Amino acid sequence: MENRSRYRQDLGQEGEDLACGYLIDRGHIILKRNYRCGHLEIDIISFDSEGIHFVEVKTRRDNIQLPPQENVGWRKQRKIAEAAKRFLNSEEGIPFGCHECYFDIVAITFDNGFHKLEWFPQAYIPIYV
Repeated sequence: MENRSRYRQDLGQEGEDLACGYLIDRGHIILKRNYRCGHLEIDIISFDSEGIHFVEVKTRRDNIQLPPQENVGWRKQRKIAEAAKRFLNSEEGIPFGCHECYFDIVAITFDNGFHKLEWFPQAYIPIYV
């Protein structure tokens, strides 16, 4: 069981590395990786000419039927939005509070040593209740 958990962590780390490289190639500055605030987490926080991006990275092996991006449901979206709010209210986030906020998803699927990366900018708009 420990090996399986380690494998998932390594796969996720590789996916986040690829996502960061992809975003940097498109002009993003990576502000934070694995931002944590209590039990909340954001995989990547980046900044570009359009604003600040809160990015959820979903990494999977090809043999899973559901596309990775489909695993970011409303509960996860709410948690990311809450973490984003906390980041923007923190000392390090305050300078970015006047910029437009985007909630993106990067989906990465590995298959036989190759990967497919899909970026979904502005994948959702959080609804606050």
